Amino acid sequence: MHDNVFTQSRLDRAHTLRHQDDTLEATLAHPATRLVPVWRTKNLVNGPRAGPKPVLVPAATAWWRQPAGAVALLGLVDGVAYVAADLSDIDEPKAHPDLAGLGAFVDLRTMGQFLTPADAGLLAYARALMWWHQRHRFCGVCGSPTDSREAGHSRICRSRQCGTAHFPRTDPAVIVLVHHGDHCLLARQPGWPAGMHSVLAGFVEPGESLESCVHREVGEETGIALADLLYHSSQPWPFPQSLMVGFTARALTTDLRLDDREIEHADWYARDWLNSLPPGAYDGTGPFHLPRRISIARRLLDEWRSAG
Repeated sequence: MHDNVFTQSRLDRAHTLRHQDDTLEATLAHPATRLVPVWRTKNLVNGPRAGPKPVLVPAATAWWRQPAGAVALLGLVDGVAYVAADLSDIDEPKAHPDLAGLGAFVDLRTMGQFLTPADAGLLAYARALMWWHQRHRFCGVCGSPTDSREAGHSRICRSRQCGTAHFPRTDPAVIVLVHHGDHCLLARQPGWPAGMHSVLAGFVEPGESLESCVHREVGEETGIALADLLYHSSQPWPFPQSLMVGFTARALTTDLRLDDREIEHADWYARDWLNSLPPGAYDGTGPFHLPRRISIARRLLDEWRSAG
């Protein structure tokens, strides 16, 4: 089994508790319950950069547990409940007397690689769920306000005529390392950080299988035909709400025909050349560098580089 970052968690998601009417109220009042704060998609951590820890606040003593924008039961670890709490309505956490000194709200994409696997998975779950709540406060069918239900795992339209139930969503996307002999195909999109090159990826369209999406995306973006498509692993990618489904595939052709709306540059790179790059290529500081270590894209590349 491939253990990608954000996939590991000790949580029992306690699905049956979500359907009990008083679950959240009772859980928030329990002295052992811990809140996982999220502020505008950032997570609260403390400690050195090389070894930060999530700041988990006792729910019973947190003044902001009730006015939080949303709260949702994440699950249980050894009988202790963990509840995500959205604090986005607070203007500046650093200046707030009850939050100042607890830690810093940071981007999980930057900090995720320094967290333990279980901590990274917990914070990613909280981030994704709070992001969904922020964007579903109104019904997408009729526009009426919605109310949180099922301990934060659904939202129900208030309109009696509508009453639509909304549930957290995940957008599936494929990501594929395309290889030909001892070369692999790397590309970059216009909006990426300068110098970053990665494998190809794209969102699954309605009515499309994962395998069909791989063939379509690679063909549309580079003109390459594929064979020997193999599933590798998957990774939740809560930036904002994707599930990355990883593959490897062998290229049947090598001539590139790029879609310049999606791809700024693409080329075939030899395994030996990639393995001989200076350290900056692997830590994101070089003029040519690989994707973040926390990503499934990097795992696909690193495993292919080490296989030769």
